[in-house]
Amino acid sequence: MAAALRIQSDWSRALRRDEGEAWLSCRSPGKPTLYGSLTRRGLSTEGVPDIAASEGFVVGEITKKSILVSCPHENVSTKFLAPFTTFSRIHQKSVTCLDISSGGGLGVSTSTDGTMKIWQAANGEIRRLLEGHVYDVNCCRFFPSGLVVLSGGMDAQLKIWSVEDASCAVTFQGHRGGILDTAIVDRGRNVLSCSRDGTARLWDCGKSACLGVLADCGSPVNGIAVGTADNSVNLGAPEKTPSEREIGTEGKILLLAREDKKLQGVGLQSRQPVFLFVGSDAFNCCTFLSSTYFLAGTQDGNIYQLDVRNTNAPIQVIQRSGAPVLSLLPYRDGFVASQGDGTCFIIQQDLDYVIDLTEADCDPVYKVASWEKQIYTCCRDGVVRRYQLSDL
Repeated sequence: MAAALRIQSDWSRALRRDEGEAWLSCRSPGKPTLYGSLTRRGLSTEGVPDIAASEGFVVGEITKKSILVSCPHENVSTKFLAPFTTFSRIHQKSVTCLDISSGGGLGVSTSTDGTMKIWQAANGEIRRLLEGHVYDVNCCRFFPSGLVVLSGGMDAQLKIWSVEDASCAVTFQGHRGGILDTAIVDRGRNVLSCSRDGTARLWDCGKSACLGVLADCGSPVNGIAVGTADNSVNLGAPEKTPSEREIGTEGKILLLAREDKKLQGVGLQSRQPVFLFVGSDAFNCCTFLSSTYFLAGTQDGNIYQLDVRNTNAPIQVIQRSGAPVLSLLPYRDGFVASQGDGTCFIIQQDLDYVIDLTEADCDPVYKVASWEKQIYTCCRDGVVRRYQLSDL
């Protein structure tokens, strides 16, 4: 675990006032935590706050919504970014999942208030209420077209919705436990789901039928991801000829983030196991970075980066905090991760600092979605936040 800089969650509000102060800390494993503060001394001629840091910390570039802070002693730098906009009226309670449409115009989200809603990404205005699941909806995502939504619920049902009139076009039944995650194959003729019942299934949207059980793990599958595998990876051969209703499954690998501390790779078309990696704790989420590299996050705060060609040992293990890793998203030349203690950060290959998406105060950030230079997060505090990464 590398040294990690932390800041007061509402630092940008605190530093708007003259003489305003915000606390800082630098935590390094096996060493005492270094505490400090930022103090506002006034405004520069360009209208940007003049901020001074206490001993041991150095302030770099400042904009209206960001501040770069480093701790030279630990050789660590973090750019703290405040939200550009916050939407607190979309839901009444915790927002558990969200996604943004491919055109960037719409958002969809689910909440423990029992609702699933479609809203305008620009201002959070509600457009549609998607009603039909019994109990809570666990996950939601747009199809690549941006006109259709896929959702999975505690009622073990997978549903497809029209964004235009909020009608439910298809309901898939077959899982015997709550659905925890979904994935879409190519343009969406086929979709995937995983469940508390320990299985991952492939579905045919046109005929609303199950095309097969891809894996039966005997332990809840918390997250899945599908990607095109590097040509050198042996994905195995299907035991029987795939149905002609299977579209786009060839050459793809399915990742399964399992509750029993295992991360599994399965050939999407072959249904054959490709690898099994054992981690430090339950795996919550996974994502592909490329056809060779993928990430998976655990309940005890580890983010494993693995190479699909050789999963014997991870390329690296990143740990920013010991809180559960709840969401992972590829972004540019790196990724965004969110955790159960409100930590949400971006790591990019070409940047020598971490970008911290701030304001969630110790409340889990359940999911992250992106559209171009905007990143959206949803949190237990009931707020959807939008961050603007204009300078990346």
